[in-house]
Amino acid sequence: MGQLVIVGTVAFDAIETPFGKTDKILGGAATYIGLSAAQFNVDSAIVSVVGNDFPQEYLDLLSERNIDISGLEIVNDGKTFFWSGRYHFVMNTRDTLATELNVLADFNPIVPEAYKKAEVVMLGNLHPLVQLGVIEQMENPKLTILDTMNFWMDNALEDLHKVIAKVDVITINDEEARQLTGEYSLVTAAQKIFALGPKFVVIKKGEHGALLFHKQHIFSAPALPLKSVFDPTGAGDTFAGGFAGYLAKTNDFTFENMKTAIIYGSALASFCVEEFGTKRLEKVTDSELKTRLQQFKELTTFNIDLS
Repeated sequence: MGQLVIVGTVAFDAIETPFGKTDKILGGAATYIGLSAAQFNVDSAIVSVVGNDFPQEYLDLLSERNIDISGLEIVNDGKTFFWSGRYHFVMNTRDTLATELNVLADFNPIVPEAYKKAEVVMLGNLHPLVQLGVIEQMENPKLTILDTMNFWMDNALEDLHKVIAKVDVITINDEEARQLTGEYSLVTAAQKIFALGPKFVVIKKGEHGALLFHKQHIFSAPALPLKSVFDPTGAGDTFAGGFAGYLAKTNDFTFENMKTAIIYGSALASFCVEEFGTKRLEKVTDSELKTRLQQFKELTTFNIDLS
């Protein structure tokens, strides 16, 4: 089992969906990634920043999941990053109501010495130069995974290209893949992204599953049909955490093993959406995860006579 370094936001979110709303609750890309990866009992560390308004109970929650928080900087005279959003009934669309960078505006990531030789690096959604700063601190990781979004394509495309050139895997959604490449076909888009540097491309399609590309190989994973989708916040990060956590646990970075990692990530993301914030993810048991993995297996297994 290898070490996993997780870089991203640890934040407060305030969320409104057609089914309810919250005040400030625990959020942030690194938080969802860390809690998801913790399902595999990997040796992981979060590199992020919060203010002195960040509750001790949230720090304890991360530590209790065996997540090393020595790389989580606490700025004594600052406030934690805050995001507020409202989802529509079709919850793949949302309105951002507030974004307060606070301490994140001056974040300078410092990877703990004990993790600079980590085998797997998961770069959660942040400014590309921050992600690049983490890559430059690492000592020959076996696998570097990048998550990004359309905001950086609009505002820091040149820097984003520099980061993409240095990673092994990129995870983006279908809209972002099309924007990054100017191609409607996701197959063609993936081929163009390969030319930028990554060996593997993961395209997330929300409630329609995910695609994994490597050279000429394609794997398509469904999303699990759910009776209740309460809050989609963090689902993509949870997916990335499950994907990275499984790969760090198995230390196998082949295309075949990444197929399984995609399913684990999808299964964990299916839990995330069932309650506000991280609440459901915090309670997932091994038994529940196995049951959901079995549901994925049944969803994709069939017999066909080709004679």
